[in-house]
Amino acid sequence: MSLLLVTLPLPSAPSGAACGWAQWSGDGQQLLAEGSAPVALLPAGGDVTVIAPAAALSWHAVTLPQGSMSSAARLRAVLTGLLEEQLLDEAQALHFALAPGARTGTPAWVAACRRDWLHDAMQTLEAAGRRVMRIVPEFAPQPPDAPPLLIATGDADAARLTVCDAAGVATLPLDATGIALASPLPEGAAVLAEPAAAALAEALLGRPVPIVKTAERQFQATRSDWDLAQFDFATTGRARAGKKLAALAQTLWHAPRWRAARWGAAALVVAQLVGINAWAWKERNALEAKRAAAREILTRTFPAVRLVVDAPLQMTREVAALQQATGGVTPSDLEPMLGALATSLPPGRVPDAIDYNAGQLRLRGLGLQPSDLADLTRALAARGYGARAEGDLVLVQAEAPR
Repeated sequence: MSLLLVTLPLPSAPSGAACGWAQWSGDGQQLLAEGSAPVALLPAGGDVTVIAPAAALSWHAVTLPQGSMSSAARLRAVLTGLLEEQLLDEAQALHFALAPGARTGTPAWVAACRRDWLHDAMQTLEAAGRRVMRIVPEFAPQPPDAPPLLIATGDADAARLTVCDAAGVATLPLDATGIALASPLPEGAAVLAEPAAAALAEALLGRPVPIVKTAERQFQATRSDWDLAQFDFATTGRARAGKKLAALAQTLWHAPRWRAARWGAAALVVAQLVGINAWAWKERNALEAKRAAAREILTRTFPAVRLVVDAPLQMTREVAALQQATGGVTPSDLEPMLGALATSLPPGRVPDAIDYNAGQLRLRGLGLQPSDLADLTRALAARGYGARAEGDLVLVQAEAPR
């Protein structure tokens, strides 16, 4: 499934303005297409990742007090109080997003943007049948141990210089004034430029500047852990968890850094399947060997048996027939049955009539209660006999060996 990145137009853009878009293969290795179009004309694809442009966001550093993250409503109220003096607009008109992994007592970044602008953009995408998985910032502050990043974007007529460092994100015009505000450039700073702004950036900076394509830069923005879909834009905890799980699954399934793990997991599954099938084949062969041995014993011991269907049962029947023919006693004879009954019947229970026929013993007049019958059945089962009641009759016969 492909990945569609949609860059929202600025809040100052007219309603229905075109969005920038880039469609990537599911593994993130190939750019399939890119362009700009209104939301209704975006190309068909999989889930949508929305990119909030840098000019639409402001960045603020806060330190959350203890207990402020107990609930979303409390966190929103705490952020409003902490940022009230830093904001140019009313806090109620803004949407806040807290940095991933933020904790109380330590500084954390908060991104702010106009709530109505983001709400209208999400509603437009939803109305067009687009499912938004994440909202990521175009640029985000750099970690304290990372070098600053300067990127020249736009075209020669409206070029911008965005500075990302540990102090936040600043977007300046790409001209002499903007360069002066960004100077002096820190040592080790990474400088990149989009193709349309590369010549102007090199002229102003006085040095060669590596080129990065817009679609590649935006794709790298999706690799961060940021997600601006918080508070009003994360309707339920389940929705947030679903988005995170979907994003994690997408990363595990397609990210190049997980390729070795995917191959290892696939190899493990294949090894397990091969092992299970080999074990099953071995067990089937062992069982068939035992059956063949039982059939061989039966036919060798009793040559008259030509067709073997159930070797243990046929062996029992042939042995019983041989015992009867030679005068031997079998469990289905009357004497062993009476002996088993004598030790299994409740005290004082004597039948009025006894009938024996073809290995089945019928007893009448025992007057057994259900509990007595259950005890008798268990006692006889331990001796290899089965018992059941049919009205006033109790039927006893030898059970077939298992």
